[in-house]
Amino acid sequence: MTYDEILTKYEPVIGLETHVELGTRTKMFCGCKTDFGAEPNTQVCPVCLALPGALPVANRAGIEATIRIGLALNCDIAEWCRMARKNYFYPDMPKNFQTSQYDEPLCTDGYVDVTVNGTEYRIGIERVHLEEDTGKTLHVGGATGRIHGATESLVDYNRAGIPLVEIVTKPVPGLGALAPEIAKAYVAELRDIVRSLGVSDVRMEQGSMRCDVNTSLNLPGEEWGTRTETKNVNSLRSVERAVRSEIIRQAAILDDGGKIFQETRHFQETTGDTRPGRSKETATDYRYFPEPDLVPIAPDPAWVASLRESLPEKPSVKRARLREDWGISEVDMQSVTNAGAVELIEETIAAGASPAGARKWWMGELARRANELDVDLAEVGATPAQVAALQKLVDAGKLNDKLARQVLEGVVAGEGDPADVMAARGLEVVNDTGALTKAVDDAIAANPEIAAKIRDGKVAAAGALVGAVMKTTRGQADAKAVRELLLERLGVS
Repeated sequence: MTYDEILTKYEPVIGLETHVELGTRTKMFCGCKTDFGAEPNTQVCPVCLALPGALPVANRAGIEATIRIGLALNCDIAEWCRMARKNYFYPDMPKNFQTSQYDEPLCTDGYVDVTVNGTEYRIGIERVHLEEDTGKTLHVGGATGRIHGATESLVDYNRAGIPLVEIVTKPVPGLGALAPEIAKAYVAELRDIVRSLGVSDVRMEQGSMRCDVNTSLNLPGEEWGTRTETKNVNSLRSVERAVRSEIIRQAAILDDGGKIFQETRHFQETTGDTRPGRSKETATDYRYFPEPDLVPIAPDPAWVASLRESLPEKPSVKRARLREDWGISEVDMQSVTNAGAVELIEETIAAGASPAGARKWWMGELARRANELDVDLAEVGATPAQVAALQKLVDAGKLNDKLARQVLEGVVAGEGDPADVMAARGLEVVNDTGALTKAVDDAIAANPEIAAKIRDGKVAAAGALVGAVMKTTRGQADAKAVRELLLERLGVS
């Protein structure tokens, strides 16, 4: 069945578990640094390595950041809660348990509103809880970086113990064919909200924000089906593709009389499908129990109220304000939002470009390239500062749009900033009056019949000679200036 045919027969239910690595200077339960990209196992201590006798101490900044996230997601904040031990063995868990929260999360019962195709959808938030991140396992010696085919595995514990916030939605039924798009829109909105709080850089490509996508199918009127959990999806585009892929895969199995098993799966960026991981544990498998080495968390209501007052402008409110500032329609703003271009355009404007110029490049040439490369717009290879610099060259008359696209091609390819690419490729607009005059005169001499028509008043024919000049100058002349000079040389006012 095609995707549309599947949705006439089955109803999808989705749920998303999003992990956000907080940007604290030190880890959640010790004083180790959290700098990204440090040499392996250089940011560790007896606490995050779980050496005997080491005791944790909670990071206040991590607790505060979690409360701020909960408030921004319209959650209730617990007056009393505590940490728990989530027990399981995995090489990147030095303690063989994760300090997390179970039945007493810090934030509960919130929501996020997203708009897709002009319709608003409310995504319920079940819980926002605080925990610690794991280490990182590196599989080496193979061709793919995965365990299959690797000759050995190494563990870097620098990440172990970094504060991690898990944001869990309630099951979301009734989305139909739009389930993949709404999942993507939710994660995008969540990323914008968290980024606006300044508690994380939410860079999905670096793993500071990653999403587990739960998907199930059922026949109309029947109970929800068995869900699968696609782990660690690390881009907005991949969230959408993972949901769509699982809908198609599960429908094929059910139509064939098969059964869906509760399991974790892994999204394959290259093929766009998911592969099986392991059977999915239930809460009882983790043998949760209260963490005996940490005191309960009891946020002072006055502190929570002050944090609520300090929340920044909501992204949805900000977008409405920017839409007015940029002078664009709601439909255009929705397109910008769906493309993940709001902040990119805003930063480009801050770097000196006009709203129209910034939006033209991000929503035009760069969006096209992002689609071709199958990456998110932010990963296309150009920065807001570079796009602003490109537009300034156009505004200064050093580039026309055609040449600017070639320069942008070089920027995306990593050849340098726009001015460097323009110089290296020799793409600057020809402003030498003598050179232009010669090119115009040569075009007139080579096309006497067309020149005669223009002298007789058929000015529309000038386009052919302008084209000839542009070809001679490899598109580096200003077409308007060429036309004016051409008419002047032919004595036409």
